[in-house]
Amino acid sequence: MQSTCIIGGGPAGMMLGLLLARAGLPVTVLEKHNDFFRDFRGDTTHPSTLQVMHELGLLPGLLRLPHTELRRASAVVGGRTFPIADFTHLPVAAPFIALMPQWDLLNFLAERAARYPTFQLRMGHQATGLLYDSTGQVSGVTVRTANGEESLRADLVVGCDGRHATSVTAAHLPVVETGVPIDVLWFRIPRQHDDPENGLGYVNFGHLVVLINRGGYFQVGFLIRKDGLPGLQQRGLPAFQQLLARIVPFLAGRVDSLHSWVDIKLLTVQLNHLERWAVPGLLCIGDAAHAMSPVGGIGINIAIQDAIAAANRLVPALQRDAVTVHDLLSVQHYREATIRRTHGFQRLAHKVLNQILQAEGAMRPPLAIRVLTRLPGAQRLAGRLIGMGLQPQHVQTPEQAF
Repeated sequence: MQSTCIIGGGPAGMMLGLLLARAGLPVTVLEKHNDFFRDFRGDTTHPSTLQVMHELGLLPGLLRLPHTELRRASAVVGGRTFPIADFTHLPVAAPFIALMPQWDLLNFLAERAARYPTFQLRMGHQATGLLYDSTGQVSGVTVRTANGEESLRADLVVGCDGRHATSVTAAHLPVVETGVPIDVLWFRIPRQHDDPENGLGYVNFGHLVVLINRGGYFQVGFLIRKDGLPGLQQRGLPAFQQLLARIVPFLAGRVDSLHSWVDIKLLTVQLNHLERWAVPGLLCIGDAAHAMSPVGGIGINIAIQDAIAAANRLVPALQRDAVTVHDLLSVQHYREATIRRTHGFQRLAHKVLNQILQAEGAMRPPLAIRVLTRLPGAQRLAGRLIGMGLQPQHVQTPEQAF
């Protein structure tokens, strides 16, 4: 059996690590931080991912973690509420979006993977480069730890290390960037038990605000123009607080919980893809292979779908000690069309959002949204596209008896 080293303990890395260990394969996951706690990461676990957890027998345990369930999503445009998506009809075990902190999901996957003897998770281990054998094939990773530099040999390295991936840089893989007109500010606002639920946001006065229910508080996403933060800061925090209260009126008495700009984090939105996801001995998946926009909250779910597709295709070859670059590129060939189409939808959404950002004053709901939301089946179709994606994955690898 061939060994695998996974760089990055995000959704793609932890799911792939779990699936490889479940199949009896030796796998080590490197996570550069000492824990998974990173606020303002994506928190939307979609029905497609929940169905995978059901297939693995892990759904009941996952849903015992603190979470809220979004069964329908709406948007408030110019003060009027429009139903957008309905997930309740989906033929899955959990027809809803589970809103839970990403660190809870990652800890859950890590705990389940640790039950398999072939799994290792090394926290506080930062990959700094790649190792190569005499033929030029990737054969491992150089790692920075609290005790100094180490070398970790592996038959296969999988880069799941996100948008600024060491794996991509070290392998000199060309990245194709797509211009994005938006950035997002993330921050917290206190939540009250009787606050309205809303899945897709509040649109008005040239901005979009998304509220993610985290129980005692909202994680707030505030859409701005690309590189627009300095202009907002120049106008001052009180002006920003007033703008937020105008867009989401029921937050008016709570905006002063933002004490300074330190409380507000900038997410620089990127949309890109690798021309080639693999070289001999190395495969990149998730954001390392194709950075997603936060539009639709699909990032976690796309990454997990990549991991399942990779496991389905690579486990037999790893068990035979025969992984080739052709096997690695087969993951790209299988997933690439879906990724490109998803990027296409996101680019279209960016154009719409950019028009919103150009608007001034109170917004009148566009005719298109007034018509489309009334079409029979429109909400069910939107629920299908958002909830399941274009290419939902299913686990095909068996569990090894130990």
